[in-house]
Amino acid sequence: MSILIIGANGMLARALRNQLTADGLVHEGVDLPDFDITNPEQVETTIKLSHTAVLNCSAYTNVDAAETDEATASRVNGLGVSNLASACAKLNVPLVHFSTDYVFSGHAKQPYKVDEPLQPLGAYGRSKALGEQALRAAGGPHLLLRTSWLYAPWANNFVRTIYKASSQRPVLRVVDDQRGRPSSAEYVASVTLLLLAKQARGTFHVTDGGECTWYEFAREIVKLSGHSCDVQPCTSEEFKRPAERPPYSVLDLAPTEALVGPLRDWRANLADVLGRLEPV
Repeated sequence: MSILIIGANGMLARALRNQLTADGLVHEGVDLPDFDITNPEQVETTIKLSHTAVLNCSAYTNVDAAETDEATASRVNGLGVSNLASACAKLNVPLVHFSTDYVFSGHAKQPYKVDEPLQPLGAYGRSKALGEQALRAAGGPHLLLRTSWLYAPWANNFVRTIYKASSQRPVLRVVDDQRGRPSSAEYVASVTLLLLAKQARGTFHVTDGGECTWYEFAREIVKLSGHSCDVQPCTSEEFKRPAERPPYSVLDLAPTEALVGPLRDWRANLADVLGRLEPV
């Protein structure tokens, strides 16, 4: 019996593999080019009754590129998830799937509850919404976990980018009109496995505790890093991107905290990650 990780080479998957190893749980992983979730036959032959759970970390995540290639984003984030969900449902194997704050409009005034209507702003969010809908439609046992602003000591992410830039530049300007919750991939992994152990089913939000803007996040990164860089706030208009970003994407954590207790503040998780940052 083992846990199967789909997209095993990604940032979150690495955190999950590390946590599973630390917990002494048998697991295996598959990823491109050897495994493609958009190939239904390959999915059906890979997922087996002997899997205690399937963790899907595979996704199309390039938010800006999705605006001009929505078909590819939808094939991976929609059709691919549908293939996984169908195969898992046939075998009654629990599927853990990770989604995003981008499925919401970003115009709320209070944290998004797990059952809020899906109103994505752009192509990436629409593709992830397709995956959520396919997961529920399959009717199998599942755990849908939305997260946001993911970071880790490795891979390409905001924390490592700001750390490197602030060590090389005297001034950084960072948007201060987008608010959300940072999420340590390692912390998300530990909470995910805790929810799985408690046999949680349905939709939950898993992030660090607390909230901030990207500017506040960057300022804390620089402060904890001991760099002398001056971090200045700016507006989203000053850094136009192909895809619109949600101005407010704080996810409600109440159902998750009811099961696992208060989620650790983002500042504490950030300090832990910065203490173990891989070379950038």
